[in-house]
Amino acid sequence: MSRSALQAALFDMDGTLVDTERLWWDAVAEVAAGLGRTLTAADQPDVLGRPVEHTAAWLAGRTGADRDALAAELHREFADRVRTGTVPRPGALELLRALAREGVPTALVTASPRAVADTVLDVLGRDLFAVSVTADDTEHTKPAPDPYLAACRALGVDPAACVAVEDTRTGVTSAEAAGCVVLAVPSLAPIEEAPGRTVRESLAGVTPASLRQLVAPDGPALRVMTWNLWCGGTKVRDHRAKQLKVITETGVDVVGLQETYGTAAQELAEALGWHHHRAGDNLGIISRHPITARLGDPDVGFYGAAGVRIRTDSGTEVDIWTVHLDYTPYGPYEAAFDGLPASELIAHEQVRLAQLRDCLRRIDDTAPGAPGATAVPVVLVGDFNSPSHLDRPDVDWPVTRAAEASGLRDSFREAHPDPVREPGHTWSPVHALHEDGSGRPEPQDRIDFVLHRGLAVLDSRTQVSGTPRPWPDVEDNDWPSDHAAVITTFALEPGARE
Repeated sequence: MSRSALQAALFDMDGTLVDTERLWWDAVAEVAAGLGRTLTAADQPDVLGRPVEHTAAWLAGRTGADRDALAAELHREFADRVRTGTVPRPGALELLRALAREGVPTALVTASPRAVADTVLDVLGRDLFAVSVTADDTEHTKPAPDPYLAACRALGVDPAACVAVEDTRTGVTSAEAAGCVVLAVPSLAPIEEAPGRTVRESLAGVTPASLRQLVAPDGPALRVMTWNLWCGGTKVRDHRAKQLKVITETGVDVVGLQETYGTAAQELAEALGWHHHRAGDNLGIISRHPITARLGDPDVGFYGAAGVRIRTDSGTEVDIWTVHLDYTPYGPYEAAFDGLPASELIAHEQVRLAQLRDCLRRIDDTAPGAPGATAVPVVLVGDFNSPSHLDRPDVDWPVTRAAEASGLRDSFREAHPDPVREPGHTWSPVHALHEDGSGRPEPQDRIDFVLHRGLAVLDSRTQVSGTPRPWPDVEDNDWPSDHAAVITTFALEPGARE
């Protein structure tokens, strides 16, 4: 897929780029309350994403008030809130600036009047948009396709080669009717995925490469899994067959393995007809794509790191590393059971931190060093046995912080930036209670990661098959591990590199 496949990015304003959808709802709620009506969730279709005139007519029909007077009052209430309370949505400015750097044209397409849009443009930066279309600029506004068609005409682009970013069903209907590909980032009301429509929690982590992939979804991609096999899988009956079933059903291309018990990587690769690398008795990597180099220490101990360089079908080279860090002392236990303060928890991470830094040094040592050489993207996966500073802000967990400082990004948190809504726990699908028999709940945490440098994240998720029975009754589980796996799909075209 070429970089020119994406011709433009078209952005809704309220609730998408700036947090004004709630301001609009509050403005309508206040006007309605003055007329003796309380808004409910059932009123959202006539409020969210709608032009002022529509909501005024709807409210007039239910209260008997004058429609034109209501429209004027709604304008005033909303404009006052916008002037004092406009806040960019997470990731919005970063994406707009990245598109500007890469020369991708952008348009603001809103059902708000010109006066409100101009106020928001002053906040975001007018230079970030080549075109703006408001409710004052077309005969019909959203959900009709007119606003998006007008923006495409002004930019001279094909709607089918544009991504429209919306937060409401009304806006999605408008963009899809115009023929645009849609990225939905719901603000107040949920939006379902559909053909030609992708749903993300927010714009955080969305890049120009992500948008290009939406326009041409059949472009080259790489799906990477990290998986702790749990004593090679030997705790579960028919573990090798169950491992193969997981790998084939998930459609992954590369798997970074921990706790291989020596032979797992070779046996899995031979059964799949794949390539493999074994490092010591605990680490391995299997790959659908050819391995062109083996990186790191082939005789690494139980804890440490190992890597390979693969060449994908599209010709892109990627370095894949797998790491397993020491599990003692285990921070979540010390926090939950011993009540240690953050300073002590951080101090007790020094062994893992040293192991990770050794891994990061090896990664840097194997990177192409010739002047002008193209950077090879890096993916580091593994069982870190440490929580993330992105998940638990009460403790600045140093292991993931060090990885971030080296330029590695957490693919799961890029795809799911809210740890409350999407915790992504990987420890443990079989341990609900602590195994010491005390009956204490087992701390659930995200300790397995797919980190990367130089790629664009298309999707990331945890994986557990079936409903595993809890320890110790695990022998017949379909899921042959005590960890959840993490699977991330990356875009591979040259435009995906950062």
